[in-house]
Amino acid sequence: MNLAIDMGGTNTRAIIYKDGKSILSFAGKNSQAGLVSFIEETLNRYNGIKTIGISYAGQIEDGVIIDSPNIKVDVANIREYFKTKYNIPLYIQNDLTCAVIAEAQMRKSQNISALYVGTGLGLGVISDGRVIKGNHNLACEIGHIPYKKAPFKCGCGKNNCIENFASGAGIIKWMNFYGLRGEATLEALKNEKNQKAKEILKEFEEALLYAVGSTITLFNPEILVLGGGIMEANPYLIDMLLSNIGDFALKPSLKDCKIVKSELKNAPLIGASLLKDIS
Repeated sequence: MNLAIDMGGTNTRAIIYKDGKSILSFAGKNSQAGLVSFIEETLNRYNGIKTIGISYAGQIEDGVIIDSPNIKVDVANIREYFKTKYNIPLYIQNDLTCAVIAEAQMRKSQNISALYVGTGLGLGVISDGRVIKGNHNLACEIGHIPYKKAPFKCGCGKNNCIENFASGAGIIKWMNFYGLRGEATLEALKNEKNQKAKEILKEFEEALLYAVGSTITLFNPEILVLGGGIMEANPYLIDMLLSNIGDFALKPSLKDCKIVKSELKNAPLIGASLLKDIS
């Protein structure tokens, strides 16, 4: 049996699978115990797990968690930990790297980008069939490109990240800043009469357009897949992006670029299950 995990900024999802078929799945809110504790509990509960694949909402290099703005890190060198203590191979990558691997397999594309909007704002890119990784596997951190200053800091410590404006965490921070109550969702903001709520919504949409336009201009994908919890809950965003993206992306880069919503139920988790086969 094999274990695949998708640890996002808010939720953890996992499957145990054998011969490519899921035999057990479970999900829940992230606990303060951390990822290693979650895995060890799973190993103790289910015997026979031979490999572990992890999609992680943070920055990863050579099996080590470098940074994770929205998740508590209990053990940084996680691959070595499980190799030494359990003799189990562990494969871990950024969640958007896992997502774009799954999306590329599903859509049979060699030039594809996956931009996901949830607790954070993330991007994975495959160009000419290869994942763009960068010098320390930190390429494509779209959520942390400089955008404009906010009156609070991002989880990474800077105050000018675009994630402060186009993410679930950003919405919460803006609502707290303005003293707004209620659900931290785009739907709630749209229905709110408060002018500050409308400003948060407008800022979110503009920042998302900027992120999508930057992705298309920089990486020139044939397919840009949009996913994540906020995209799933707000299908109007696709129409908003298609109607306005011409003002935010280089026009030649837009030629033949398909902007689509993800059709996969959990692309990062699927990608996590594929890591052992491509590493």
